[in-house]
Amino acid sequence: MSTSKGSISIHAQNIMPIIKRWLYSDKDIFIREMVSNCCDAIVKQKMAYPDAQDDYRVLVTLDTAAGELRFDDNGIGMTDDEVKRYINQVAFSGAEEFLKNYQGENKSGIIGHFGLGFYSAFMVAQKVTIQTLSQSENASPVCWESEDGMKFKISDGSRTQHGTTMILKIGEDSKEFLEESKVRETLNRYCSFMAQPIYLEVLKPEIPAQQKADGGEDKPETSAQDAQKPERVHINDLPALWLKQPKDCTEEEYTEFYKRVFHVYDEPLFHVHLNVDYPFNLKGILYFPKITNDFGTREGEIKLFSGQVFVAENVKEIIPDFLMLLKGVIDCPDLPLNVSRSFLQNDGYVKKLSAYITRKVADRLTDLFKTEREKYEKYWDDIHPFVKYGCVRDAKFFDQVKDTLLYKTTKGTHMTLSEYLAKNEGKLGKKVVYTSDPMRQAAAIAMYEGREIDVVVLDALIDLNFVSFIEYSAGVEGLTFARVDADAETFTQKDAAADEEAKKVLEAEQEKLKTLFQTATGNDSLEVKLQTLTDAQTAALLTQDEQGRRFSDMSKIYGQDFKMPERHTLVLNRANRIVQTLLTSEDADKRALIAAQVYDLARMSTRPLEKEEITKFLQRSSQLLEMLG
Repeated sequence: MSTSKGSISIHAQNIMPIIKRWLYSDKDIFIREMVSNCCDAIVKQKMAYPDAQDDYRVLVTLDTAAGELRFDDNGIGMTDDEVKRYINQVAFSGAEEFLKNYQGENKSGIIGHFGLGFYSAFMVAQKVTIQTLSQSENASPVCWESEDGMKFKISDGSRTQHGTTMILKIGEDSKEFLEESKVRETLNRYCSFMAQPIYLEVLKPEIPAQQKADGGEDKPETSAQDAQKPERVHINDLPALWLKQPKDCTEEEYTEFYKRVFHVYDEPLFHVHLNVDYPFNLKGILYFPKITNDFGTREGEIKLFSGQVFVAENVKEIIPDFLMLLKGVIDCPDLPLNVSRSFLQNDGYVKKLSAYITRKVADRLTDLFKTEREKYEKYWDDIHPFVKYGCVRDAKFFDQVKDTLLYKTTKGTHMTLSEYLAKNEGKLGKKVVYTSDPMRQAAAIAMYEGREIDVVVLDALIDLNFVSFIEYSAGVEGLTFARVDADAETFTQKDAAADEEAKKVLEAEQEKLKTLFQTATGNDSLEVKLQTLTDAQTAALLTQDEQGRRFSDMSKIYGQDFKMPERHTLVLNRANRIVQTLLTSEDADKRALIAAQVYDLARMSTRPLEKEEITKFLQRSSQLLEMLG
């Protein structure tokens, strides 16, 4: 072959600046593209020569002494004409032309386009050399060289076996790709699940024995021509479990895969194995990790693959944001990716994929609820923030899982909304009573439980939005949620036979106590009610309007400057001995002291006391103890 020189096809005159400065969002993607091209060459070889008995592999060689990174495959190779078409005419895809000749074959193995992907090498290389030999009969080896991706030279090659070697002379501004740790990390990131065996070989100059004995001092540096000791590592030794049929996978395999891929020690709660070939090709495994109440501060990790080639993490165009709390892998070979494989085109195909993934997650939850409810209830504490968040964000998801939503009570039992309403309807109607802090609100909870009314625990950050969402989305007319301290009507004794004189006495006592507590607390706007509660041990409760409190809490969460005034009502228990003492005692100082103490105790059930309030509370407690002495 005579040596020839030339320039890349006119179709690509402006492509190199784009490739170097913009096209690839991450510089290290060139390694993925090089390895993908090698894998494609092997797939083509297998398709064209199915009876060949070659031991196929991709070998990545890091030669630090030579300043080179080499990518070698024993695939189909290229002829002189193919090099001119596939390399010099950048706009033409060799993969597309090859597949036209194998219309009846399984094309899922072709993962790249030998063209623009190859030119990503010039992001890091000051010179790229291709040594290739086609498997076709009477083919001659070919060498292609270029220093800028625009001008090239083609000459006789030196390869003796079919396949291709791409040699990248790494530029001064990309020396990090001559570091073993960087190359190994990048290969593990992008190539861990590619279908062809991939090896990394690191060539390290071997220090002569005499130099070792002398401690290596004052000796000349070992040259690139010195004997080198290769260290070869198998990169993708972990099988792509998602490609197997679910029936062929064991729970041990799922767990081991989860731990190795995501570098965690704890086990997932359960998983969803996605496996569909029509109307689109989609494989994957989604894992439910333990999700705590502070899930808003944590991130999941869903790796997106295209034909076993890693593309990106947490791509929201295909993975709904509420599913980002999960961990998993999604593989769709037909994703409409741009040339860098880093961003998805927002089209109908992607939306169908997203809807399918959401539906499969909902199906898994529904199936668990129906067939293994006891196990599902055990999972609920960990998964409920995720499920609720999904319901609030996705109407279709809510429709699919609404009958599986559970409400855990303070007694540890779990009920659906319909089960709760049916059990408590005679006492509450269409109201659900909940607590956001079982410890702090224990007194109010005890009075509900004393009447055998179930109190559900809604203490996650998402619950503030969730209760409002359920009230208007559950399809139950008149449904309301009320925190245990929203009012005291449920456990207030009603005396329908009270005469007018008794009512006047009650009003007078209430007005007397109102004046006392407003003075003792320094709050002239404090509302005070005197009622007879079912629990005589409780002196007072501080209640707050449900809707006003929700609005106030929401403002705090979202950092809004506007703050709605908080309206509290102090409910005093007429049946309590301390309250009666406040009505009958003639000692004004003592009454003021007790009133302030009763108010602080009631307030502590809604929020912690501030620094100055705590100081006053402790001083007051000491004074009361001295009175008892």
